[in-house]
Amino acid sequence: MKLRTLAVGLMVSAIALTACGREGSPTAPAAPGGEPAPALSYPVAENVQVEGSPVFQAMTQRGRVVIGVKEDQPGLGFKDATTGQYSGFDVEIARMVAAGLGFGPDQIEYKPIPTAAREDSIVRGDVDYYVGTYTINDRRKQLISFAGPYFQAGQSLLVRADETEITGPQTLKGKKVCSASGSTPIQRVRDQGLTEPENIVEFQTYTQCVDQLLTNQVDAVTTDDAILAGYASQQPDELKLVGEPFSEEPYGIGLNKDDSALRNQINDLLQASYDDGTWQKIYDATLGVSGAAASPP
Repeated sequence: MKLRTLAVGLMVSAIALTACGREGSPTAPAAPGGEPAPALSYPVAENVQVEGSPVFQAMTQRGRVVIGVKEDQPGLGFKDATTGQYSGFDVEIARMVAAGLGFGPDQIEYKPIPTAAREDSIVRGDVDYYVGTYTINDRRKQLISFAGPYFQAGQSLLVRADETEITGPQTLKGKKVCSASGSTPIQRVRDQGLTEPENIVEFQTYTQCVDQLLTNQVDAVTTDDAILAGYASQQPDELKLVGEPFSEEPYGIGLNKDDSALRNQINDLLQASYDDGTWQKIYDATLGVSGAAASPP
């Protein structure tokens, strides 16, 4: 599927689309112009057949779909600590795909998976598919496959609001840089020698890195700009993004490597969402609430 690069200059608001485990979603937060984003719901397909897909057969026999997600990324994949419900752009893409496969909101089980455990979870069959800022790359494609991409982000840097020395990747020497274990961004820092090996700090989640940043234990957090902008929007007086994105991170839906039938089916659902405007509605109600524009692929 050939997709055009999205313009991703995001200052993402913390999204609170709730009731992801129920039919539809309530009205999203108001955009800067004051109008609320539209509620999101997706027609649940009936009598879906995916011939030759063992994963779809297992989903059908089980009567529900198990989707791997992130739970600590505002605007993308976020779990409300009070309600226990999931929201964000990736979660809505996951729900839209589930509906196209014939599974309603009450037939979805969300399973948060740490970055470093994604491939193993897919290979073991712990999840049927994974939607969570999952960059498509050749190393991962040796173990799993991807539908999409459905979004294009870029690696960036999050620093404290009073930081003046770090202005981009070229200024990271001597600075402690944090990211999630097993992530593409931390591997890029290591491979390109952006800082010394002893200054690379890894945790299971980006939230842990942000906590370290706020307590002066590290100097910068690096991952995709869409993710970092969500954290910055939560604490704009404490955090900021610096520099321009310095990579291309195409997000895909992670799948069992040998299940080409399900991959093709999901690619068809993604393409239909671009063609009929559903993708744009999802974007506008989640990442687009901040006013940052992006066109569908």
